[in-house]
Amino acid sequence: MTVGDIGAGSGYHAVRLSHLVGPAGSIVAQDVTRDYLIELARRTERLKLTNVQFALGEPHDPRLPASSLDAAILVHMYHEIAQPYAFLYNLAPALKQGARVGIVDLELPTPKHGTPIELLRCELTAVGYREVATYQLAGNGGYLAVFSPPEVAARKSPRDIVACRDPAGTR
Repeated sequence: MTVGDIGAGSGYHAVRLSHLVGPAGSIVAQDVTRDYLIELARRTERLKLTNVQFALGEPHDPRLPASSLDAAILVHMYHEIAQPYAFLYNLAPALKQGARVGIVDLELPTPKHGTPIELLRCELTAVGYREVATYQLAGNGGYLAVFSPPEVAARKSPRDIVACRDPAGTR
């Protein structure tokens, strides 16, 4: 299995997932900040993790190879995406058929480092993703939302994506 840690930062999840997927699997640590990836590469080398790869993306495009991921996780970072529709549109081709996208965030306005679940649902649905499940996380108002990517034949053109109304007015 290949899992993309989108917005990997310091690699908290990439390092832990590396052990879970084992030597036959791989982790793609993706971020838009080159320095984060350089430091994470040093860390994985020190830890002798040979199944972690690195991908430098752009704010509107994770820049991942087509059909390269069985799953993608975005943990406490979705609210940082400045261009969510473009980002989600450009993420879709990297997801294999049957792939899942898991998003962990807080039920807070985006300026307070969260994403209201209704806004998240609206943005992903606008791009053609389908909600699979949502789980409330204990203790902090967080959630895990799981989506399947748009089917290739049903993938919307960017001109057909209708933006959602953000109740906080920040997007």
